[in-house]
Amino acid sequence: MTNQNNVSEFILLGLPIEPEEQGQFYALFLAMYLTTVLGNLLIILLIRLDSRLHTPMYFFLSHLAFTDVSFSSVIAPKMLMNMLTQSRSISYVGCISQVYFFIVFADLDSFLLTSMAYDRYVAICHPLRYTTIISQRLCFLLVIVSWLLSCINALVHTLLLARLSFYGDNALPHFFCDLSALLKLSSSDTTVNELVILILGTMVITVPFLCILVSYGRIGATILRAPSLKGICKALSTCGSHLTVVSLYYGPIIGIYFVSSSNDTNDKDVIVAVLYTLLTPMLNPFIYSLRNRDMKGALKKLFSRGNF
Repeated sequence: MTNQNNVSEFILLGLPIEPEEQGQFYALFLAMYLTTVLGNLLIILLIRLDSRLHTPMYFFLSHLAFTDVSFSSVIAPKMLMNMLTQSRSISYVGCISQVYFFIVFADLDSFLLTSMAYDRYVAICHPLRYTTIISQRLCFLLVIVSWLLSCINALVHTLLLARLSFYGDNALPHFFCDLSALLKLSSSDTTVNELVILILGTMVITVPFLCILVSYGRIGATILRAPSLKGICKALSTCGSHLTVVSLYYGPIIGIYFVSSSNDTNDKDVIVAVLYTLLTPMLNPFIYSLRNRDMKGALKKLFSRGNF
């Protein structure tokens, strides 16, 4: 949908880093990205190889690990390449594509975390009916619906973005093609885009977050009906890792898109974006492996067999 007067590329201004510090931050971000890829792939491998992990919770976790790898891979390689080559440009098509896949995997994360919260709710509040409710068919259905909703939402935003014009200034104050930053840079009327972001954002971010809160509210109510140290410890063991990941995922998003009062993309927003694009996907494997007895057991079993 571009024409001869539209920009052919954007300039990513990147992170607020001094030129002499580029090398240090490049090494840091490269290490973070490699850790994200290897850590999440290890989780997928463990779940695949260990039959004890063939349960609904770990089924959702394997898809979450794949989503985290994909999510980081949409942003990190291009950012690292620009830092290495001192080039800041990204083509118009590349920028639009990055927006699409960024939204897909960001939404998919939200839906998968909601599915995992529902799984924990049924496991604690309805343990006798767990295998009946959380069937293999339901697990596949939840994942398929999550993919469909994420792709449709991303497609709507991308098509609306592609119809906008960008004349003159093509400098994007970010290290990736962020949708909100692109709208501020556009020379077209973005009222429709902003309205769709508000409506669909409520559906794919706010509603799942509220569902997670309701699930854990009911879990808490169930535990408090018959409080016991054993029950509380079991609930924390079952839900602790998931709650930590939920906090890491929704915390930066709420901070940027709901709490921030600035109309312009500033350095604080860019730095917070590093948290949910690079840091959170890297930490998820450690959260689930270090706080999960089954995952640690599967890891020991893998090393003891010498499968590597």
